[in-house]
Amino acid sequence: MESIGVLMTCPMYSYLEEELAKRFNLLKLWNYSSFNAFAKTHANSVRAVVGNAKIGADANTIDSLPKLEIVSSYSVGLDKIDLDKCRDRGIRVTNTPDVLTDDVADIAVGLALAVLRKICQSDRFLRNGLWKNSDFQLTTKFSGKAIGIAGLGRIGSAIAKRVEAFGCPVSYYSRSEKPETGYRYYPNILDLAANSQILVIACALTEETRHIVNRKVIDALGPKGIIINIGRGQHIDQPELVAALTEGRLAGAGLDVYENEPEVSEQLFGLENVVLTPHVGSDTVETCKAMADLVIANLEAHFLGKPLLTPVI
Repeated sequence: MESIGVLMTCPMYSYLEEELAKRFNLLKLWNYSSFNAFAKTHANSVRAVVGNAKIGADANTIDSLPKLEIVSSYSVGLDKIDLDKCRDRGIRVTNTPDVLTDDVADIAVGLALAVLRKICQSDRFLRNGLWKNSDFQLTTKFSGKAIGIAGLGRIGSAIAKRVEAFGCPVSYYSRSEKPETGYRYYPNILDLAANSQILVIACALTEETRHIVNRKVIDALGPKGIIINIGRGQHIDQPELVAALTEGRLAGAGLDVYENEPEVSEQLFGLENVVLTPHVGSDTVETCKAMADLVIANLEAHFLGKPLLTPVI
């Protein structure tokens, strides 16, 4: 397989890069001034693309690579891949579900705890020597809060399981009702928000879910409400979120994803009721290795004519 051209769209986990280079003719897009510059010399060499949540395979990329056979995403999300174009061309697509579920669910709970218990603020309070002169402010309890989850897929379900251990009643909005869960179902996110104290965004990004959290949803959640987003930044209308946080129409937010990553609105930096992490939901050593192994296993299966492990198309 050493002669098979595999295009990596941007720097990812070093282990993945090293293992791909051992097995394939690895081509790194970031070593070129632009995609067009790369395509001029290597378009006919690429039979596989490895992308992630930042750069995948859009229509232009797919159209420019005539021998492309498979897109293997180092991510569970598919919003950076033109799936319709792949179907039209007969290009296979894989992602990395399941292996990252636990880590992303863990960080969702961690963000909620950090916001309500003001963990980051109390850390700064202690480090700045303020404890010597006064006690830290009282915070808000997490256990028992009503949790609303938008998107009860693998990750949403894992979040639900975790918050149940804190005695939190769970309700959800999803594309279809899942009676077997025993959780309360709302047919729209507005009703979910109105009946939740903490709203967790865990759905896939589609045209229907883009800016699913808007002013109406924020106002339905109310001034004591908390929003946690571990889905995609585009799920939330960011200017409306910032306005609500600064105006006191929303109590707080925990965000791991942003609309124009890695650019983040500086308005968020000065808000004490927000906890921010740089899209690290699945970034543990254990999970990144498992994701990398899955990417490689899918590529090897494809080129050996075996069934794909996690096929999307």
